[in-house]
Formats: sequence, structure tokens, C-alpha cells
Amino acid sequence: MLHFRIIEYGSCDYQDMVALRDVILRKPLGLTFTQDYLQQEINDFLIGCYTKENDTEALIGCCILSPVDESTIQLRQMAVDQAYQGRGIGSGIISFAEQQAVQNGFTTLMMHARKTAAGFYEKLGYKIHGNEFTEVGIAHYEMMKAL
Repeated sequence: MLHFRIIEYGSCDYQDMVALRDVILRKPLGLTFTQDYLQQEINDFLIGCYTKENDTEALIGCCILSPVDESTIQLRQMAVDQAYQGRGIGSGIISFAEQQAVQNGFTTLMMHARKTAAGFYEKLGYKIHGNEFTEVGIAHYEMMKAL
């Protein structure tokens, strides 16, 4: 059974989240996290998706919501454990993230989506804004959705 919750910055759950993001998002690109980079997440909404197997809770997906201004929040660092990809986990994380954004007064969710993931986000109602651009060495699109 899946459940979603906010992760506290600096907690053991947060360390698990950083490790998952490192494996899924950073290592394949030859990148690592710096302490300065992670320190910037202290005021963000950190979201985790958990499953329980054999009485053990495991983090299998996550994302970060970073406020941009009073009305817009940015989804960042979306990651799902490879063993769980293709099972609707990502859609569940997005749904929970959107709920959190609305509950906190935001009306627009935006992201820098990897080009390879743009179709996934389009199915969830996100629209591409602007031209393709390169970030962390790979093609991205800015995508947005009114909440």
C-alpha cells in the first residue's frame, strides 16, 4: 500500500530522499549533490511516497516543491525507484504535490521537465511553455499547469 507524506529537512527520511535522487537523477549524469545545493532545500516542501513490505516502510519516490513567488511553485527533483517505475507512482506523487500546492495557496505549478518525461507530464495536464533548453547537460522544457 502506498502513502504520501511531507519529509522533514535533515531527517533520516530526508537522507533516504537524497540517496534516491542521487541514484535516479544524478549518478546517471555523472553529477553529485553539494552541501550548498542541499542547504537550499531547507524551506521547500519535501514529498515522499512510501510502500510497506514485510512491516518495513521504504521510500520509493519523491519530489520537491520550491516556491517561486506568491502564486507559483516549482516541482523539482522528481524521482521514482527504478523497480517501481511504470506503476503509477509518479502520477500519485504529482497528485499529492498538486494538493499540497493548493493547500498552501499556490495557483500554478511549473517545472523544468526532462524532454524524455514531457509526455508523462502532458498526460497529467501540463503544457510546454517556450522552447527546449539544456539543463544539467540534457534537454528540458518548462511546463506549467493552473491548479
